Amino acid sequence: MLLMLFNTLTRKKEVFKPIIPSQAGLYTCGPTVYNFAHIGNLRTYIFEDVLKRVLIYNGFKVKHVMNITDVGHLTGDRDMGEDKLEKGAEKEGKTAWEIAEFYTEAFKRDMKHLNLIAPDVWCRATDTIEEQIALIKTLEEKGYTYKTSDGIYFDTSKFKDYTKLSHQNLDALQEGARVEKNIEKRNPTDFALWKFSPPGVKRQMEWDSPWGKGFPGWHIECSAMSMKYLGEQLDIHCGGTDHIQVHHTNEIAQSEAATGKPFFNYWMHGAFLNIEGGKKMAKSAGNFLTVESTIIKKGIDPLAYRYAAFQTHYRNPMEYTQESISAAQNGLKHLQNQVRNIKEPGKTGTVSKEFKDKFLEAINDDLNMPRAMAAVQEMLKSEMSNPDKYAAILDFDQVLGLKLDSVDQQDTVPEEVQKLLDARIKARREKNWAASDQLRDEIAALGYIVQDSREGMKVIRK
Repeated sequence: MLLMLFNTLTRKKEVFKPIIPSQAGLYTCGPTVYNFAHIGNLRTYIFEDVLKRVLIYNGFKVKHVMNITDVGHLTGDRDMGEDKLEKGAEKEGKTAWEIAEFYTEAFKRDMKHLNLIAPDVWCRATDTIEEQIALIKTLEEKGYTYKTSDGIYFDTSKFKDYTKLSHQNLDALQEGARVEKNIEKRNPTDFALWKFSPPGVKRQMEWDSPWGKGFPGWHIECSAMSMKYLGEQLDIHCGGTDHIQVHHTNEIAQSEAATGKPFFNYWMHGAFLNIEGGKKMAKSAGNFLTVESTIIKKGIDPLAYRYAAFQTHYRNPMEYTQESISAAQNGLKHLQNQVRNIKEPGKTGTVSKEFKDKFLEAINDDLNMPRAMAAVQEMLKSEMSNPDKYAAILDFDQVLGLKLDSVDQQDTVPEEVQKLLDARIKARREKNWAASDQLRDEIAALGYIVQDSREGMKVIRK
């Protein structure tokens, strides 16, 4: 069955044809590590994780590269303002390197909470300064650069089809670029390849270069890193829709100007997550919600947010409300209970070709997860035997990533919770139902759910 993916470059679904047969090169724009990732950012990473899992499910060997932007991303996307890492370090009273390490580790914890498969290659912008300088030199030799008082810039007027990804009218794009003015730029859409350290200012992150001491621009990092680690496997490049007009457009321009070859063949973008009222969630707006503060501390399984993301196609905006995450938590629990009920220890089933084809048809239609989840429910409600259903759901979970193979495992609970459980067992033996109910509520308040069944009492973390 063919894998169809929507390509932002062509604005249509296309059959995925990798450069190297049966292998797929995947580059995903990673976090700028000056703050925590918010759940809007993480929605994009969930979509990218599903893409990776779908590629693997279809038999492709995937090489996944993700960058860590730890320098060069300014507060204004048009190369104006302060460096986000330097600003974050000043705000928190730490070094820029400490800030980058702290938020990189926080991001990796979020990935584990959401069961995102780690990339094959993590690459930090600060580890590839040499490659970035070499790429800028190539552009300079080919006549695409010019120097201003604050840096080395790419002349977008010299690159044909600058707007082929964004499909925007160039005049409109230039008008938008004028919001952040730099009178020395030849064209409003020109962008910095290398920024000079401000006179009299000692930056924490700066390097010597042929043009002077400074640091790389945000866009040059991804071009250098993707070409270094993927080489001839420039198949799919992913990110959020906010990267289309500036970041990814500039990546294509500088990369293709330097090599004379197509950069990536497929460009895929996830839509925004909006908070209630239709407002885009953004760090710059200060209205962002994190996995820790919004989900885990409220006793919600973070996989419920992954489940919630499956209810909306990745190219459509998703709205987040407390009601929606509660509904997703209930939906996940229902699915877990369905899996728990069909598991029969010691019995091995067979994956139904009929339902596997339905599931594959959904995920191969540009990662249509709402349809895939409908196929999951259709299978679970069918007349198949329980062992066959269990075999099928574990097969599908290779893409879902909801850890459905472990829903029947009980967590090791804290001593405080265990004492309450022991007391509840005693109360139920004595048929003291009021005490049993009260103890159940006390256990729930500590973040655990008690489930009573014919097999006995189970406790799971919320």
